[in-house]
Amino acid sequence: MAEITSLRDAVAQLVHDGDTVALEGFTHLIPHAAGQEIIRQRRRDLTLVRMTPDIVYDQLIGAGCAKKLIFSWGGNPGVGSLHRFRDAVQNSWPAPLEIEEHSHAGMANRYVAGASGLPFAVLRGYRGTDLPKHTDTIKTITCPFTGEELAAVPAINPDVSIIHAQRADRAGNVQMWGLVGVQKEAVLAAKRSLVTVEEIVDELTPVPGQVILPTWAVTAVAEVPNGAHPSYAAGYSERDNEYYAYWDSIGRERDSFQRWLDEKVFGVEVAQ
Repeated sequence: MAEITSLRDAVAQLVHDGDTVALEGFTHLIPHAAGQEIIRQRRRDLTLVRMTPDIVYDQLIGAGCAKKLIFSWGGNPGVGSLHRFRDAVQNSWPAPLEIEEHSHAGMANRYVAGASGLPFAVLRGYRGTDLPKHTDTIKTITCPFTGEELAAVPAINPDVSIIHAQRADRAGNVQMWGLVGVQKEAVLAAKRSLVTVEEIVDELTPVPGQVILPTWAVTAVAEVPNGAHPSYAAGYSERDNEYYAYWDSIGRERDSFQRWLDEKVFGVEVAQ
């Protein structure tokens, strides 16, 4: 069964230096608070995995937590570039960053393969792109039935997957709804998992379109209200569009980013 614990203790127990860590959520339910706790605990040499790395990964990369990024698109949605990501790739600041780029479909299929206990996924994809020339984890395979040439990508099995959801009950069953990406697959593919939630309740009331992660599939649950900010949690909060614009000015320069780290991450007390 999932352990109900604090965010601080969960990160301390589950995220280790050198781990492969996935923080998933597509526009909605992005686990920003968990990402900042990883920074606060000064984890290093992480391989970060995410279909759409946005500002939470800009923060992790800029703080020196990452050695590699496995991804399919990166940017500050609706605003522009991720300046800390760009600085790491172009200038190796604060450390060199290796990148492994895939398509959205390739990444989603890699998670599905990992969740299914399969070694790789097969898809029609990457045709007409240069990605196979630059990404070693894209291979071709011939269908034994039709002879069609297809793309093959290895399963993703993170050491730790971290997601945010709306609710969990006291037994550790997790409930999410709204715009859901590959959170379920990321958790099921991982060796360990942490779910931060808006609230812990006595009973999960059914919601249309809900996804339930049973307690046996989750390692730890932490109650972190507004833990997705500046993204949103349907039924609890709205997207903070102004923050995304604000982040562009913070992340653009090393000095302003460092001040943000000192004030908003290392200068913040987190409940035990």
